[in-house]
Amino acid sequence: MIVSLLIAIVIIVGAISGYLFKSLTLSGAFAAILVGLSVNAGFGLNGLALIGAFFVSSNYWSKYKSSVKREIEEKLAKGGTRDWLQVFANGGAASFFSLLYSFQHEQIWMLGFMVCLASANSDTWASEIGSLSRKKPIYIRTFKRIERGTSGAISGLGTAAAFTGAFFISILSYLLFDTGIYVVMIVFLFGFIGNVLDTLFGAFFQQLYICVECGITTEKKKHCQIPTKRIKGFTMVDNDMVNFLSGFIAAVLSIVIFRFF
Repeated sequence: MIVSLLIAIVIIVGAISGYLFKSLTLSGAFAAILVGLSVNAGFGLNGLALIGAFFVSSNYWSKYKSSVKREIEEKLAKGGTRDWLQVFANGGAASFFSLLYSFQHEQIWMLGFMVCLASANSDTWASEIGSLSRKKPIYIRTFKRIERGTSGAISGLGTAAAFTGAFFISILSYLLFDTGIYVVMIVFLFGFIGNVLDTLFGAFFQQLYICVECGITTEKKKHCQIPTKRIKGFTMVDNDMVNFLSGFIAAVLSIVIFRFF
């Protein structure tokens, strides 16, 4: 009981620290507490260490050379400070598998948890590091160079970062949970596949707007203090939805492969 209380306090303190250091909004801090408690219910300290590694490393790369990324943020719906939707988009599916594991100690739920985090880490590292590439990325719908920060675009640096991000979580999963090499390979592979799905969804289904005042294409619904005009994508399919779906689908696919192969 005392240990559980101490863990809860650490989770709350961590979320408050994220808010004070402007890594989380107030709503993001509350969401982080819920995610942390859910993960602790399923996987305890090891699970918290794994999701903590994702959030800390992702926050580091978000802040890294932030001055260079300011122009890119004009194209993004949200900045580097995560709100509750961003927290759940990246940690909600992992929390779901954690709660399933707390009721049923099946390895498939642990695998789903790991893949969700590997996918989120792969995508975040690809976006944050890839945006620093010297060359403009290639848009997968047209295979032409496009502005940095465009969803659905890829670069050599971003792809390498995606591989590394997925590998980082897969190795930590092995160290924290003593999984076999086969599981490590699945976590790594489907973590990267989650990033690929994110890119595909971003290119073909995610909403994109244009500012009628300055002409910039952006994910923001308002720019230059006026509403923007949607030029692509489906209703409700924003970056948060894409992040959640790509990780969740990658996790489900990994479970199917693990079950039958």
